[in-house]
Amino acid sequence: MAMRFLPGKKKHVSLIIKDHVIRYAELKNQRDLDLAKWDERFLPPGIIKDGKILDYDTLALILEECVNEWKIKNRQVYFTVPDPFIVLRKLTIPGDVQEDEIKGYLYMELGTSIHLPFEEPVFDYHVLSSNQKDSSEILLFAAPEEIVMEYTELFEDAKLRPAAADISSLALYRLYSSYFEEQQSEAIMLIQIDLNSAVCSIFESEIPVFMRNIAIETDLSKWGTAAAPNGEKKIEYSGKEEEVLHPLLDIYNDFEKVMNFFRYSLNQGQRQISRIIVTGDHPWLEKIHWDIKNRMEVPVVSFRDCLNSGQYELLKHSAFHVNIGLGLKEG
Repeated sequence: MAMRFLPGKKKHVSLIIKDHVIRYAELKNQRDLDLAKWDERFLPPGIIKDGKILDYDTLALILEECVNEWKIKNRQVYFTVPDPFIVLRKLTIPGDVQEDEIKGYLYMELGTSIHLPFEEPVFDYHVLSSNQKDSSEILLFAAPEEIVMEYTELFEDAKLRPAAADISSLALYRLYSSYFEEQQSEAIMLIQIDLNSAVCSIFESEIPVFMRNIAIETDLSKWGTAAAPNGEKKIEYSGKEEEVLHPLLDIYNDFEKVMNFFRYSLNQGQRQISRIIVTGDHPWLEKIHWDIKNRMEVPVVSFRDCLNSGQYELLKHSAFHVNIGLGLKEG
């Protein structure tokens, strides 16, 4: 379910670029969650907004500094397409379209019978049902080619080798399904809470059925970094606490609407979310988790709560969960 670029089996690194941060991680191997290296560089406001690069030259300079500092020059990179640009669609296609013909069929139908909110997409798909007499169902994942290529060029300019573009929700579910206790038939909601956005996704029987990016109203210029007692950097807010907490109430309401949509519109009241998992890089994530838990009627947990084993210390650092899931992707 990833948009691929370069072939090869060389060990890769994962890079996540958001409006406020560049985050890097490298797993020791794909059989466990131990990170060999990890780091992050916070970005000043105005360089990226809602995933769109506004100041390419400054971002390229910062990324080049990171590449040199982290010693990852010429490495293959897996990255995520910015969440605001991801489109997930469930499509019905003619049953006589063979699996090896689906990509060609989609190229022909995009812009005619299949409409997306942008032109010139890059896309991938997952077959849900095939060999049906009259029709088959697929999941289509798409993003604007312009955005994907701009990030690809950014990495290439920094002497990196982009190998695959993925989706943050898929990376998180890969982490969840690979290492955490689960019932494959359950319907779970994954919630990512970052500084200025939330991503809500639902997976049913291991298949993504819903993804939505929700902007969080906040002034990024009031967020800054400071040194924590352990020497690591932490993010602090210079304004009033209410300026951060009040907009989150609308986000919580949106989560409840999504749950009701899944239960009543998609499943006619016969099925509901069985578990909500909250993660993200928001510095107040613990309070946010508690607020969501108090509003919902289903269990609300963190990745740490789902662990089969308590040995993975770095899973406590929720900001790197997407990186870890991206690192678990097979080359």
